Amino acid sequence: MAEILNVPEIFGCDVFNEATMKERLPENIYAAWKHCVTTGTQLSLEVANEIAEAMKLWALEKGATHYTHWFQPMTGITAEKHDSFIAPTGDGRVMMEFTGKSLVRGESDGSSFPNGGLRATFEARGYTAWDPTSSAFVRDGSLYIPTCFFSYTGESLDKKTPLLRSMEEVSREALRILRLFGDKQTHRVVSSVGAEQEYFLLPKDLYAQRDDLRLTGRTLFGAQPPKGQELADHYYGTIRNRVSSFMRDLDEQLWRLGVLSKTKHNEGAPCQHEMAPIYTDANTACDDNQLIMAIMKKCAAKHNLVCLLHEKPFAGVAGSGKHNNWSLATDSGKNLFSPGKTPAQNAQFLVFLAAFIAGVDEYQDFLRCTVASAGNDHRLGANEAPPAIVSIFLGDELSAIIRSIIDNTNYQEPEKSMLRIGIDIMPAIPKDTTDRNRTSPLAFTGNKFELRMLGSSQSITEPNIALNTIMAEELSRFADILEAAPNFDDALHDLVRDTFVKHQRILFDGNGYSQEWKEEAVRRGLSNLSSTAMCLPAMIAQKNIDLVVRHGIYTEPEFRARYAIHLDAYNKVVKTEARTMVDMAVHQIIPAAIHYTRDLCDALNAKKSCGISSRTESILVKQLSTYTDALYDAVEMMRGALANIPQDKVEAANYNHDTIVPGMQAMRSAADMLESLTDKSYWPYPTYSDLLFY
Repeated sequence: MAEILNVPEIFGCDVFNEATMKERLPENIYAAWKHCVTTGTQLSLEVANEIAEAMKLWALEKGATHYTHWFQPMTGITAEKHDSFIAPTGDGRVMMEFTGKSLVRGESDGSSFPNGGLRATFEARGYTAWDPTSSAFVRDGSLYIPTCFFSYTGESLDKKTPLLRSMEEVSREALRILRLFGDKQTHRVVSSVGAEQEYFLLPKDLYAQRDDLRLTGRTLFGAQPPKGQELADHYYGTIRNRVSSFMRDLDEQLWRLGVLSKTKHNEGAPCQHEMAPIYTDANTACDDNQLIMAIMKKCAAKHNLVCLLHEKPFAGVAGSGKHNNWSLATDSGKNLFSPGKTPAQNAQFLVFLAAFIAGVDEYQDFLRCTVASAGNDHRLGANEAPPAIVSIFLGDELSAIIRSIIDNTNYQEPEKSMLRIGIDIMPAIPKDTTDRNRTSPLAFTGNKFELRMLGSSQSITEPNIALNTIMAEELSRFADILEAAPNFDDALHDLVRDTFVKHQRILFDGNGYSQEWKEEAVRRGLSNLSSTAMCLPAMIAQKNIDLVVRHGIYTEPEFRARYAIHLDAYNKVVKTEARTMVDMAVHQIIPAAIHYTRDLCDALNAKKSCGISSRTESILVKQLSTYTDALYDAVEMMRGALANIPQDKVEAANYNHDTIVPGMQAMRSAADMLESLTDKSYWPYPTYSDLLFY
């Protein structure tokens, strides 16, 4: 009989959360921490010492022997350096010590992580600083303290710091709008996020036999299996026992760490699955998603499985992404993207909706760049992911309301009246009575926007930084206009209508996969940045630099550093994949094909000596020889291409996209044909059928 899990009892039990702090800290110390979190003021060393002592005692009770400053460098994953609590007592013994100074600040090497030129080896010092808004937790015998990471000279070297800045900025500008609508109670607006996570699970022994999976996270070769996902029999299907055990273990580990793991199911492709959390504030959501990815990998290993987070591990079946559900809410829990029941509430809703539409339209390239990666290049535009063209789906009824505002026409439902955005005659707006559009990059789903473009392996920080920042920009502009207006109602109506008129090109409710939409997007003036090599120059367009600097999200050097890091990562990933393909072709695939061809030739000669027809062997030998030669030629061409990658990183990105990637496809085409012709007993690694239908 399975052990009964008491979820309310274990939830958050390994987290030093607010409830634990309230229980274990003196009242004045807890109040000082709470004041720090709500106002952003600095904690005194005395308060930090008290918190550190309580945190240490709690962690020791949980079996912790070490602590680590857990941070998010610009690798896209997390980093940690563990120090024990031990301190010598002078008599050959040790005591367990943890001070406020150790809690608040740590030191790390700032040059060994990607830094985009902000740090050099001879000026390497970096620091970590406690983020008191994010709860510490115990895991694997260590106390994890969420921190920011910055250089000796003060530049941000991480993904958390700009996110926190963007959250503060959008809160500040949203409050200006709320005050205009008479809201004096709200003190903070919170950007809220829920990131659904897709992933693949494979048997560890099969994974270990494929160099491409081990080195790059995806299969670089693989002939299509007889069956894929075309029968749609895996999506929402019965979860196999082995996977169900993994999911149960994963849920328990996440719940113990306070992660709101809510939904689990089979996804569209064989071996593909999804988990979805309840959404929370953006900072916690980003921390949680990093934990989710890390724990998925460790938990899979316990079950003799491997968790693949690559965007496209297998050609010909669905890839994996994240659906980033984003919204804004007041500190009292009111969702600002939720249509209300009164005219004033709906007028306020339309202001925030108009600001979002304007921001996405004006900064569509910036938003697109935040999801650009070598892995996501294989996924965007396929049958499970939106296209690279950014657009917004609102649904029939909300689109009809906006159309009536633009055209100054009667809106027929729910009442026949001229739709004016004053706070006197605003009709009710339906919350979510529309169909879903899986081809839309940004879909309104009742009280939030679902950004479907993120790759499954990436940190969710940068897209949410972009959403927060472009929203802050438009809300700031709106507030400037409305605060100076002599007649608020008239100014409000004109502002919202003018915004919808100006930015309606970004609204699209049709099929994003169609050729007609690509052509229509060109006519509308929307960009189609179909690859990372095309995206990255757009990232550092002057208007994007001006945006992030104006709102204090990044300094210009910090922002350009991110661009340099993404550029370098793209080039290194493509080069690694190409070199892996060459190695596999030379040391595994070509020898296997030659071995099989030799044995066929022996059989052919034996038949000839007996006067037996050998038509089948002759045809196979000829085909194998043709594709072996084609693969060898493609390998030689790739070796030459790899030797000629330009030194300049921008030129290298274009070269990789235009030369290396097509060369990789040529190698794959020849190798996959060889796989389809070769006796399976000769083939050097597990096939798609082995991997997807274990």
